[in-house]
Parts: sequence; structure tokens; C-alpha cells
Amino acid sequence: MEAGKRIAILGAGNMGAAMIGGILKAQVAEPGEIIATTRSPERAGEVAARFGVRATAGGNRDAAAQSDLILLSVKPGVLARVLEEIRDVLHERQILISLAAVAPIRLIERLAARRMPVFRAMPNIPVVIEEGATAIAANSIATAEHRELVERIFRAVGVVCFVEEEAMDAVTALSGSGPAYVYMVIEALIAGGLKMGLSHEVATRLAEQTVLGAARLVKETGIHPAILRDQVITPGGVTISAIHELERHGLRAMLISAVETATNHSRSRSRALLEQTRPAE
Repeated sequence: MEAGKRIAILGAGNMGAAMIGGILKAQVAEPGEIIATTRSPERAGEVAARFGVRATAGGNRDAAAQSDLILLSVKPGVLARVLEEIRDVLHERQILISLAAVAPIRLIERLAARRMPVFRAMPNIPVVIEEGATAIAANSIATAEHRELVERIFRAVGVVCFVEEEAMDAVTALSGSGPAYVYMVIEALIAGGLKMGLSHEVATRLAEQTVLGAARLVKETGIHPAILRDQVITPGGVTISAIHELERHGLRAMLISAVETATNHSRSRSRALLEQTRPAE
């Protein structure tokens, strides 16, 4: 962005704060060019002290009026209220980014009531340690320059993929909700270790590093997970007996079904949001 451009982070909770860190890391803006809003004065003080940015409890409208890029880090249930609050200060030269899960771009455009670049992003919670996975969709007004700027911000906190908006419900189900699935796997591995006599400390350290290392190996080698799995297996060995048990209980089918179910639920919630905010005829 050009020098002197300002960014508003409306809703500097965990995700919003992570995005402030990403913006500063990517040198998209200086601390003095960022305005953050929070729900309480205490949280505003924490954000200001941590990042050196201006932070206020409330004040969404004033923050948006002063900014060139507005990042809506709010829940879907309050998105309409926030957009209604800032609508009259929005203009076509600003960029609007929404992190509200399941809220489609056409809903954001309808609520903003402005012809302006709109991005819908789905980051997941590991952005707080700069290991997130974020998928982004954009409206037709967004230019290549706008996309490059938005990508810089999210790349600073992890991996970025641009997708067509039709894919965002599947993204929400896979990577948005995905950490919860992985935490359940880690929790179960720890429990298995405890059952077999390992201490909680040892079981936890081994389980967390096993999942982390396995994921990094997939990422860094580019080798298909099935091939890497087979490299661990020896005929008649321990691993194949465990895999047989996992297959017998349908581990893969359950995970596939989980993504499918979550995708369908995300689609239903998107339709419901559109219906709730449909203008009266």
C-alpha cells in the first residue's frame, strides 16, 4: 500500500489480533496507520500495548471512516449490525475484507450498499502462531493489485489459496473447522499412550510432535500421504495391524463424512443469512 494508507481492524479478538501481527510483519502498514476496535477497554489496552497501534472500545464507524482497508473480524451474527453501523462512511476507493464464516460476498455487498472491492477470507485458528491456512474469494470489482495486497496480509500468517466463492463452504469445513478434527486426533493419541502406560507428559510430547512432523513431511516433500503411510508399514508389523483397526472402524470414511456434513451445514447457514437480510419487498 502507498505510504499513509490506514487499515481498520474491526474486532481485534484472537483472529483480529493475529491479522494485525500479519499486517505489521508483511509491512503492509506501520503501527501508526492501524486502527483496531475491541469490545472492551481492557482488550483495547492489551492490543495497543502489544502492537503499538491505536485501539478503541467500539468506534467502528470512526475507524472505518479513517481507513483505506477495512477488515471485518467479526462473527456472522453481528456482521449485519457492524456493516449497518459503518455503511454511510464506506466508499468505492476502500477495500473490504470479511472474516465472517458462511457470510457470502453478495450478502456483504448488499449490506455495504457500495460498489467496492470485497474479499471473503476463511483463515483458521493457527494464524495466531503464523501457521494458518487461509482461502480467499473476491468479487468482480477486485483488481489484481487488490488481490496482491490481500494475499500479502494473509501470507504473513500462513498459507494462502484463492478460490471461487462456490468453494468457500468446503473450505470452511476442511481448513476452517479442520483444526478441531486434528485436536481430537491428538487427544485420542495421548489417551492411547496413557492407556498403554505412558506418562501424560511423554504421551503429549510424542503425540503433538508426531502430528506436526507428519504434516510437515507432507508439505515439504510434496509426496502423497498414502505413499508416506506405506513407507511406515512393514509386512506383518505393528503399523499395519493398527491401520487395519482404524480402517475397520472407518476412520477415513468418518473424516470424509465430517467434511461433507460441515460443508452442507455451512451452505445452509449461508442461505439462512441471506434470507434473514433480504430487503422487504
